[in-house]
Amino acid sequence: MTTLVRLARAFLLGTDPRQTLRISQSLLALVVYAAFAVVQHVEVIAGLIDERDSWLLTAWNLSGGVAFYGLARAGLSQRISDDRTLMLAQSLWAMVGIAWSYAITGPARGGVMLIMLLVLNFGMFALRPQQARALAMAGFGLIGSVMIWKGLNDPAHYDPRVEALHFVFAGIVMASVATLSIRLGRLRERLHRQRSELAQALQRIQALATCDELTGLTNRRAAMERMQQELAVRGRGAPLMSVALIDLDHFKRINDSHGHAAGDAVLRRFADCARDAVRVGDTMSRWGGEEFLLVMPATATAEAMATMARLRERLRQQRFEEIAPEMAVSFSAGVAECMGPADLEAAIERADGAMYAAKNGGRDRVVAAAAPHPPRVVAA
Repeated sequence: MTTLVRLARAFLLGTDPRQTLRISQSLLALVVYAAFAVVQHVEVIAGLIDERDSWLLTAWNLSGGVAFYGLARAGLSQRISDDRTLMLAQSLWAMVGIAWSYAITGPARGGVMLIMLLVLNFGMFALRPQQARALAMAGFGLIGSVMIWKGLNDPAHYDPRVEALHFVFAGIVMASVATLSIRLGRLRERLHRQRSELAQALQRIQALATCDELTGLTNRRAAMERMQQELAVRGRGAPLMSVALIDLDHFKRINDSHGHAAGDAVLRRFADCARDAVRVGDTMSRWGGEEFLLVMPATATAEAMATMARLRERLRQQRFEEIAPEMAVSFSAGVAECMGPADLEAAIERADGAMYAAKNGGRDRVVAAAAPHPPRVVAA
């Protein structure tokens, strides 16, 4: 039985969760049209409605219901309108049917106005405030016109005094419901705006948590997470990863001589240069201050050194004259292989030691740490 229910649900509403609500709303409207068709037929049997008029109105209601459901079920409604449920069009179609029903129902016509309120309530959760206002005015205009027309042309069945009372009643009730619908629409728009702002704030928080604001590179925390993830998925074997710890040479001198704004500009320029020079899959992060960490997955020392040589050459080609005349920027770096999760902190320490060896060796060079052997210096 459960399988049959699932199959029936999939047949009627589809399998796309994003479309199910829209399709179900159109299907509900079609069911309501069918229910009113049954009620109208009972009124025909009771002699309250002309049979031909009833069939014409039923054809109007059901053809619209089937058409709107078909558009939603086929996924076409979102292609032909920004209003993906076509709620405004469905509601206007229903309003015409309601005014038509009022014109042919006769003694039971007072109940027809309740249906108009149902339509307004139906659109509360989908229409924008201006749409809800337009729908209420259109509905009141349609049914009010029918009241005036029938009161003038068929006073025997539509007493003008009764129609005047119905007119006032319809105006009061529809104005009240329309006001509630408009307020609900504004509340819905405000909630939607707040959700959007909250999502944007969350994205900014996530960016701040993982990115360095000055350079746009990943920060130290994100770099650690990236290295742990890489080591977790690569299992065993060598090499699992190489890391390079990079320090810009004489950076304090740049700040002291040219100001911190110039220093920030140098950091940004180096970050841009690094993004262009490293391989796809490698990750350059700002480790702190003027230090950077390059993560090179599945990379042995020789390949890592080649990457660092390419980065050094790219940095030599950079021009910093717009920051300060005759400025040249270089870096010292240490490279170390990491053999597994337990070796991560030790590998970073080896890279740090190799970087200091590069500084002590004259700067503007890269040193490869080959634990447990002493670091070896690669010629600049």
